[in-house]
Amino acid sequence: MAPLLVLGFASGLPLALTSGTLQAWATVENVPLQQIGFLTLVGSAYTLKFLWAPLVDRYAPPLLGRRRGWMLLTQLLLAVAIMAMGALSPSSTLQTLALLAVLVAFLSATQDIAFDAYCTDVLRKDERGAGAAIKVMGYRLAMIVSGGLALILADQWIGWGNTYVLMGGLMLLCALATFWAPEPEHVARPPRTLREAVGEPLREFFTRRGALAVLLLIVLYKLGDAFAGALSTTFLIRGAGFTPTEVGTVNKVLGLAATIIGALAGGSLMSRWGLYRSLMAFGLLQAVSNLAYWLIAVSPKNLWLMAAGVGIENLCGGLGTASFVGLLMALCRQQFSATQFALLSALSAVGRTYLAGPLTPPLVEAMGWPGFFLLTVVIALPGLVLLHLLRGTIETMEKQGEEA
Repeated sequence: MAPLLVLGFASGLPLALTSGTLQAWATVENVPLQQIGFLTLVGSAYTLKFLWAPLVDRYAPPLLGRRRGWMLLTQLLLAVAIMAMGALSPSSTLQTLALLAVLVAFLSATQDIAFDAYCTDVLRKDERGAGAAIKVMGYRLAMIVSGGLALILADQWIGWGNTYVLMGGLMLLCALATFWAPEPEHVARPPRTLREAVGEPLREFFTRRGALAVLLLIVLYKLGDAFAGALSTTFLIRGAGFTPTEVGTVNKVLGLAATIIGALAGGSLMSRWGLYRSLMAFGLLQAVSNLAYWLIAVSPKNLWLMAAGVGIENLCGGLGTASFVGLLMALCRQQFSATQFALLSALSAVGRTYLAGPLTPPLVEAMGWPGFFLLTVVIALPGLVLLHLLRGTIETMEKQGEEA
């Protein structure tokens, strides 16, 4: 379990550097809101990663095997690319910086393919709850560093460019954990051909009863959360009037710490309650907690209110994430874990990448921040209704996914 924490950290480190931290950097340098909104599209690789996941399933680098080999390769390339971002600036080289961020997102998504498959392969059924919690904890710790500490360092100490160079150095250190991580006890046979790597995982999944409805659930389950968080950094700096240091300290560090607590609690409760009950309970909390941002938007600037609101919202988001990761792992067969997990997790990023990011700026301009955050609660409801309708299907698919 211990290597999962560091590997989860490596998985989470690049995301903020191409989303929230990049968003803050662009906001401070007075990039227009519409352009900041479209910066979320640099994360398209997280949505499209299922397209090259079969390659990760089929082929193995020369070192460390099929899973750890890809993890090591992408970690080394990520370190170089993140450092290169530090040589650019949103105000003068936005297009080049965005293209480099696209490369970072592509490498990060590829690392995620291998890491998610590794977790699915190495964790036994009785370890999934704890494993999902540890994985999410490492991921969120990385976001505290790259999304919270990075803002403080950039605003108060070493500037934005040097901060990105430092983050690239951290990625190099994370690569050491890839050597430390153990191989799965039972290694499934890789697909014999690329055609088999592409076709068999999809055929196996889509022949299950209710497969399309479950895919729709994966898109909808965290959609309200995705809208609420899409431009949360810009909201807190430009809309609520907080400084980057305040946002880095409270929103990122405290908020992500609350997410970690939520993920750990979620993993523990999921092992007791079961998958469906956890998804429903945590999904309801996740939806209602978006009202915390609404309260910040309608109240005078207050650091303590921001801390409380962000803490509650992120705690509930962490609960929902733990159960959601548990669902994705339960739905994957070990032989096709890279491709199937990539498909499922990519669908979960559709809302964040193609809906929340581009649509949030016009919605905010039309409704204002308070009205927008009320809308995010409504956006979360269809996913919960569909979850209720699919209770039996989810339980059946979970059992099918456990079969080797």
